[in-house]
Amino acid sequence: VQLQASGGGLVQSGGSLRLSCTASGRILNIGGMGWYRQAPGKQRELVATTASGSTNYADSVKGRFTISRDNAKNTVYLQMNSLKPEDTAVYYCNVDGLTYYRRDDVPVAVKDYWGQGTQVTVSS
Repeated sequence: VQLQASGGGLVQSGGSLRLSCTASGRILNIGGMGWYRQAPGKQRELVATTASGSTNYADSVKGRFTISRDNAKNTVYLQMNSLKPEDTAVYYCNVDGLTYYRRDDVPVAVKDYWGQGTQVTVSS
């Protein structure tokens, strides 16, 4: 199973970016999906999550970021508007509760599954 994130880049303050993360492989079930970020010298922090139709946002991004999900495509999106320099970080996709088939067709359940990060840089 892979979580492939894309959409990061360099943008000016006030600009927008849209991140995407797609889970691929022999997936049986996906639970919650979300985005976290880690700035240099700081701990990884929650940005936004979505599960069972509900969403949760960090206070710092409320009103500016929107998380959405396409279950048919196993994809989660993060629309980021009004970006600020303090949003600069590596953004990571996360699945909270993933069940997939191993090569021997045995189902495996994983609590936390992470994708590779995508860099978001906001210039002032």
